[in-house]
Amino acid sequence: MSEVVLYDYWRSSASYRVRIALNLTGIDYRAVVVDLVDGEHKGDAHIARNPQGFVPVLDIDGQRLTQSLAILDYLDRTRELNLLPDDAAGRARVQALAYAIAVDIHPVCNLSVARHATALSKDPSDMPGEWMRHFIRPGLQAFEAMLGEFEQTPYCVGSQPGLADICLIPQIYNARRWKVDLSDMPRLLGVEKACAGHPAFVAAHPEAHAPQ
Repeated sequence: MSEVVLYDYWRSSASYRVRIALNLTGIDYRAVVVDLVDGEHKGDAHIARNPQGFVPVLDIDGQRLTQSLAILDYLDRTRELNLLPDDAAGRARVQALAYAIAVDIHPVCNLSVARHATALSKDPSDMPGEWMRHFIRPGLQAFEAMLGEFEQTPYCVGSQPGLADICLIPQIYNARRWKVDLSDMPRLLGVEKACAGHPAFVAAHPEAHAPQ
């Protein structure tokens, strides 16, 4: 098999998701940093990899893949990670959990969006933090309520981590970074605790990939 290369950034939620999934597969990969702060994602070299200028980008099996949810689906199908239930209804319900994070919370809380909002604000003193908390907390409260549909388990759904956990944990990292109150979300905190003891999640944590 050709070398697996992940183009990522340590604090990127989407990259964090893919790191978790790669760790779950046990695949050895080489990480190439695309520094979002320095604007490397807008440079010609990265635009050639991904015309959207986003991370992550994954080179694997002779393919170049973009968009974290698409990459997760590829890894699930080719490495049999069992990230989703087999039955159609269960699959849809778990996808709804994942999309509540990756489709609804994450895009509006992308740092580039918050920075643009800050630039437009008349009082930018705490604009990024206020913006993040405004969207993250109610989004995670809704996620907590959605978890109530499932039997209490160590992970979001079942005894093994799946797609919902892979999307949730990076968002919790962001929530804590922006000082979002999570104290009234016991199911969510239980999932966080379970994932904190799982090697694939530990190895993918941003602090393990932060610049030295």
